[in-house]
Amino acid sequence: MLSGNTKSRESIQEPRFDYYNHEVPDIDLSDCEFPHVIEIYDFPQEFRTEDLLRVFCSYQKKGFDIKWVDDTHALGVFSSPITARDALGIKHTMVKIRPLSQATRAAKAKARAYAEFLQPAKERPETSAALARRLVISALGVRSKQSKTQREAELKKLQEARERKRLEAKQREDIWEGRDQSTV
Repeated sequence: MLSGNTKSRESIQEPRFDYYNHEVPDIDLSDCEFPHVIEIYDFPQEFRTEDLLRVFCSYQKKGFDIKWVDDTHALGVFSSPITARDALGIKHTMVKIRPLSQATRAAKAKARAYAEFLQPAKERPETSAALARRLVISALGVRSKQSKTQREAELKKLQEARERKRLEAKQREDIWEGRDQSTV
């Protein structure tokens, strides 16, 4: 034992941070980040996907999908922000609806985590059975039972679709490049 200076030096230092009362900051989602997504909440735990789809049946054809958050919360993904805004006006006795910016922390976290899967639902493009028919007929080595007028009508329809697709691509490019649209 050392002799001489026998003062006891006790020093209590206050912590800089209060870890017991730490709160996770709220996930900030603005209205413009996912304007085509809404939160569906306060519905019975027994509800299944089919039940929620039935509530939003009028939006099925326009493009609508459901992503589950938990037993009483889900995200409704629409094809456009306008459709989502329209759906916010729905009054239903079994479900409540609000914009994603006002959603629960869990719903916002799910939206952030699955952002790539929450892209607006798109309609399937027009298709034609002409190519499939041609491939099957040539593979089997049989003659087509389609009349000449039917083949010509199908060919014309395909050409019109190609031309429409080309025009849409040109318009997108013109808009992107800032060219005058009145000359189109």
